[in-house]
Amino acid sequence: MGVETIRFYQRRGLLSTPKRSEGVRRYGPDDVRRLRFIKQAQAAGFTLEEIGQLLALDAGENRSAARDLAKKRLEQLDARIAELHRAREALRRYPNAQRVRRVLA
Repeated sequence: MGVETIRFYQRRGLLSTPKRSEGVRRYGPDDVRRLRFIKQAQAAGFTLEEIGQLLALDAGENRSAARDLAKKRLEQLDARIAELHRAREALRRYPNAQRVRRVLA
């Protein structure tokens, strides 16, 4: 992960800025876990704002609200997957429909 990405997350409040040691920022295991979580949540389709909410809920130990947010996102993903399957099937039928029209013409 690039330095600019990490600094962007810091500016967004998703990651704290570590103390410097000899002019170098030192990130600990908790920071690394947090960065991994952010990337995984992004891969699951969460926005940075939603990721911030998840992190805040987890820090406040309001895990039921975090689960609800994750469940909502899962439902959205399932709906999107169903939509993509319908689009895929429509595209699969398209070449066959063109052949039928040519034969009937």
